[in-house]
Amino acid sequence: MSLPFSVAVPTVEIVGSDDRFPVRRIFCVGRNYAEHAREMGGSPEREPPFFFSKPADALVEANADIAMPPRTANLHHEIELVVALGSGGRDIAQDRAIETIFGYAVGNDLTRRDLQADAKAAGRPWDMAKGFDASAVISPIRRADEIGHPAKARIWLTVNGEARQEGDIADMIWPVADIVAELSTYVELKAGDLIYSGTPAGVGRIVAGDLVEGGVEGVGTIANRFI
Repeated sequence: MSLPFSVAVPTVEIVGSDDRFPVRRIFCVGRNYAEHAREMGGSPEREPPFFFSKPADALVEANADIAMPPRTANLHHEIELVVALGSGGRDIAQDRAIETIFGYAVGNDLTRRDLQADAKAAGRPWDMAKGFDASAVISPIRRADEIGHPAKARIWLTVNGEARQEGDIADMIWPVADIVAELSTYVELKAGDLIYSGTPAGVGRIVAGDLVEGGVEGVGTIANRFI
């Protein structure tokens, strides 16, 4: 018997290709820049990273208009370097982790900060604060075999032209290879996985009408109007 419905696999544009990147899972790293860890009330010390997830269908394109999500009065932006995996494995060695990477993109890890604060206070999961519809902005992916593996690059975000976030990916507490290796000790990584690698300081509120723009030098840019 055939099912009366079908489910599409979310995909992301690949720069310079007619193919699209099929997305399996989205993993995110929390507090991976020292100043952001401080602004969120955490420690900037290099402790093991912690991870959370978003559903693959939370993805939204880099230039799309985004409807303000329900059930929040404090929506925040978080600009990030995104890692797209072309292979995976378990217990991947740090010196082999780069081999799993297909390419890189720019992301905005949208967060219902008020729901997150309530969840933290109650000792509850963050799912509704992080994994809501259209909560994972992503630019087209640039292949690593074309741009290499960026280790030092400006990362920035503006709201209505006003600078909000400014940093360098070299300031990540856990570099990309370390993130991939550590995450692979928790789950088996596979081709199609995306990893949002953390955000620098300066996260803040978005309201309806705001134009949020950002990027990572040499990787790409995003520009989304919130409606």
